[in-house]
Amino acid sequence: MLRPTDHLKGMTLGATDGEIGTVKDVYFSDQDWTLRYFVIDTGGWLTGRKVLITPLSIRDVRWDLARIDVRLTRQQVENSPSIDTDKPVSRQQEASFYDYYGYPYYWMGPHLGGPVPLPNTAASSGTEPAARHPQERETEDFDAHLRSINAVVGYHIEATDGAIGHVEDFLYDDQTWTIRFLAVDTRNWLPGKHVLVAADAVGSVSWGDRAARLKLTLDAVRESPEYDGSGRLDAETEARLVHHFAVRSQDPQQRGIHSR
Repeated sequence: MLRPTDHLKGMTLGATDGEIGTVKDVYFSDQDWTLRYFVIDTGGWLTGRKVLITPLSIRDVRWDLARIDVRLTRQQVENSPSIDTDKPVSRQQEASFYDYYGYPYYWMGPHLGGPVPLPNTAASSGTEPAARHPQERETEDFDAHLRSINAVVGYHIEATDGAIGHVEDFLYDDQTWTIRFLAVDTRNWLPGKHVLVAADAVGSVSWGDRAARLKLTLDAVRESPEYDGSGRLDAETEARLVHHFAVRSQDPQQRGIHSR
């Protein structure tokens, strides 16, 4: 099912022996549009420290209670590597994080979860890191390509022939944790209209300018069905949207964002 990322904010995170905190932000990878970490505000429990939790840890999600339960203890979370969530997260920090929990690296393997699919098949309830081949510990020397949902909301959206509006939210698949659509507010161009744009239709992003350029014309966006903001799409509507953007996209490329 597709859900808005905005609905993740404020959800309670529960460990096996008590609550951890609430979701304040979500990091996604700009290479595959996959949600990689929840940023958890632990409140007074860890003196205001924010921690990262990967969807690989999920044990159960109660959408009706706005609650996510994970296969971790509070002590595991308390002893996890300290990461400053106000600064870019390096690949080395991610490797230390994954080593601590014993998870396979998502950037090494054929699936969105690395050697396994997302979200739950690689979850570990143990406290000891899983054994690794020594060469697996090597990490690539480049930016981790993690982006904050909070930071990207508000980015300007440009078609191939003009400006459209700005990013209002993202819709993700709650089974694979991949972003499928950007919800775009076009009120300055099409008064009052909100539309969905397929993530695959994004050709490049200028992070410094806070702007994303689509592989679509203004007409292609104008012809997209209006979005009511609920995040609910039936299978037929979703399939129609995917087909629409696949046909109308210019210079189709592989999934992922190209910086410019």
